[in-house]
Amino acid sequence: MVADRFLNIIITGGARGIGRGLFRHFIGTGHRVLILDSNESELEHVVSWVQRWDSTQKGQPMALNCDLSNRESIKKAVNDANTMFEGKLDVLINNAFPTPHTWSNERAMDDPSDDIMQEWDTKIAVGLTAPFLLSRLCVPLLRAGGTETSPGCIINISSTRAYQSEINHEAYSAAKAGLLGLTQSMAVSLGHAHKIRVNAIVPGWIHVGNENKSADQKGTKWEDALGDEDMNWHPAGRVGKVEDIVRAVEYLVEAEFVTGQEVVVDGGVGRKMVYPE
Repeated sequence: MVADRFLNIIITGGARGIGRGLFRHFIGTGHRVLILDSNESELEHVVSWVQRWDSTQKGQPMALNCDLSNRESIKKAVNDANTMFEGKLDVLINNAFPTPHTWSNERAMDDPSDDIMQEWDTKIAVGLTAPFLLSRLCVPLLRAGGTETSPGCIINISSTRAYQSEINHEAYSAAKAGLLGLTQSMAVSLGHAHKIRVNAIVPGWIHVGNENKSADQKGTKWEDALGDEDMNWHPAGRVGKVEDIVRAVEYLVEAEFVTGQEVVVDGGVGRKMVYPE
C-alpha cells in the first residue's frame, strides 16, 4: 500500500496488459480504482475477478466502457469519475494504446490504401491525444486530491520504442515519443500553475501474456511462452513483469520532488532487435 493511505486512481487501458496488472495490484491493496477501456468483454471479466485479487476486501473497483479515440466519450468518463471519486483524484495513469502495436493485417507504412491512415488517426488519438485531454479535464480533481503537501499526480506510460523502434511501429513509436514531450511540457505548465507533478514510465519488454481473459481461462502463467533465450537477452537475467511497473508507479506517486522525469524500467540493454526475414 502506498504510504498507508488509500488512493483514488484512474487507469486507461485497464482491462488487459500492463493496465490490468496495475489495476490488479492497486485493487488488491485496498485502493479505489477506475479503469477506462473499450473492450466490453475484458472489462466485464476483469471486474468479475476482483474478489480473487483483493485480500483486503477494501478495494473499490470501477470500470467504464470508454472510447478513448472519442473526445465526447472522454469528457463523459471524467464527469462520471468526478461523481465516483467525490471530486478528488490522486493518480491518473495514461496507459492505453490500441492493439496491435504494429499495423494490422501485416501492412507496412508504405501500404497504398487509406486504411493505414485511419489506423494512424486512431492510434495517435488514443495514445497521445487522449492523455492530453484526460489530463486537462482531470486538473480540478487532481488539485483536490493528493496530500497536504502535494496534489494528485499524472503518470504517462511510454515505451523504450520511443527511443529505438522496431519495423512497422511508426504510430506506436510516434505516440510513445510524443508522450515524453507531453510529460515534460505538462510538468512545467501544471507544476507552476497547480503543483501537479507529471512523470513518465518507459518500460522495456514487459511480458503480459497472462494479463487477459483468455489467459485466465486457460490458466496461463507469466513464464509460459518465454524461453531461456528470451531471458538471456536481458543483462538483468529475465523479461520484465507488471510488478516492475507497479514499483515505478508507487515510487512516482510518493516522490514529491520528482516531476517532468522519465523512469526507464528495462533490463534489456543490448537486447537484440528481431526483424522478419
